[in-house]
Amino acid sequence: MSAEPSVARCPICGDRVPPRPANRAWPFCTDRCRLLDLGKWLGEGYRIPGERAGDGGAKPPPPPGEEEGA
Repeated sequence: MSAEPSVARCPICGDRVPPRPANRAWPFCTDRCRLLDLGKWLGEGYRIPGERAGDGGAKPPPPPGEEEGA
């Protein structure tokens, strides 16, 4: 009974990913998939749902010992 080793899959296209020493694009299968993923990060394709932090919701309180407006 021989168990087949688990195969890493590219998170972008799902193709098999060559082992790390032979693949400079790890964990992606190619540089193309690596750049597509980077584009998603830069284009805010990956984000946590909800209000964005620091977008003018509530003004943070002043640090202790400082007066507001000074």
